[in-house]
Amino acid sequence: MNKKSIRDIDVSGKRVLVRVDLNVPLDEDTGTISDFTRIRAVLPTIEYLIDKKAKLILCSHMGRPKGKVVPQLSLAQVADQLSKLLERPVVMASDCVGAEVEQAAAGLRDGEILMLENLRFHAEEENNDPQFARALARLADVYVNDAFGTAHRKHASTEGIAHYLPAVAGLLLEQEIDMLSRVIDAPERPLAAIIGGAKISDKIGVIGHILDKVNSLIVIGGMAATFFRARGYGVGASMIEEDMLELAKRLIQDAERREVNLLLPRDAVVAERFAPDAKHETVAATDVPEGWFIMDIGPDSIAAFETELRKCKTVVWNGPAGVFEYPAFGKGTKAIAELLAELDATTVIGGGSTAEAVEGLGLSSRMSHVSTGGGASLKLLEGKALPGVEALQDKEV
Repeated sequence: MNKKSIRDIDVSGKRVLVRVDLNVPLDEDTGTISDFTRIRAVLPTIEYLIDKKAKLILCSHMGRPKGKVVPQLSLAQVADQLSKLLERPVVMASDCVGAEVEQAAAGLRDGEILMLENLRFHAEEENNDPQFARALARLADVYVNDAFGTAHRKHASTEGIAHYLPAVAGLLLEQEIDMLSRVIDAPERPLAAIIGGAKISDKIGVIGHILDKVNSLIVIGGMAATFFRARGYGVGASMIEEDMLELAKRLIQDAERREVNLLLPRDAVVAERFAPDAKHETVAATDVPEGWFIMDIGPDSIAAFETELRKCKTVVWNGPAGVFEYPAFGKGTKAIAELLAELDATTVIGGGSTAEAVEGLGLSSRMSHVSTGGGASLKLLEGKALPGVEALQDKEV
């Protein structure tokens, strides 16, 4: 990465405002944190800054309060959990800007940590309001962005504040950028990309950018239905994007012209209803019954994908194979995850629902890298700039 990181500057004795991504999932019934992955992901940067005797001010958003104070979306319980993991106090502020917060920040001693309240309790955050960005900047001497999951957003705490403070990357952000860039631009080959998800329109930017970079492209998930239709197959009641059919045909032709091995599912698990307990069966990809829904890939697809992936030295995966939230239709996603976990290859999981699936299966530690950002990783794989990264200081040549 050509941006400065915390390793490139002196932070000793300085107040350091760290933008972290602590937008953790909450249990619907209890309101408690259900997944600590994002909290653990920011620990290396925080511990580095503590060791360097910085005064830490952490800021994040949680949920979508739309500019209003929503008590259930307070970061207080995140501060409590972070305190337990770090084995030191994390003081919770009553707000994220204002005289009281400025006083608390000014009173910090070396190694102490202040957690600001949810940034999105203020509408100015998402509007990238300059006055709000300045108010955040008044709290600190240095700004660190370690929130890869929001780096694609041009918000006050991700982009605006970088105009008012020396701005550098945290260790997590640096790792994310380096890993995702390297596997696309300088991978060990053969390189395979597994692209899934509901709609081809969501991933068309990624496919278009990587098609001339990969050796193999595997298309799975709901978006495969549009490719099936482009090949003249029936897809039952499965959703397809009519306006994407010509594009799908062109991608098939482009892959052939570029000698990219494009693999579509050979079979599918189909259900008569889109429901977790629906009657289901496995059919050939060319024989989807009228009125039924494609819910997952079948064993023939898994076997074909395994044969291809075992040849590869680098694999990037973004998008599940089926409706993995329903146990009956999660076998394809599980099979791919288990295969990648045992490959002698660099395996990169592109965040979002794919990361959720891998983490739920307990396989994260067996992957080379599991991204903490779904939307941000997509933008990076599309070859697009991330505002939260572009705003940081360049490394000196």
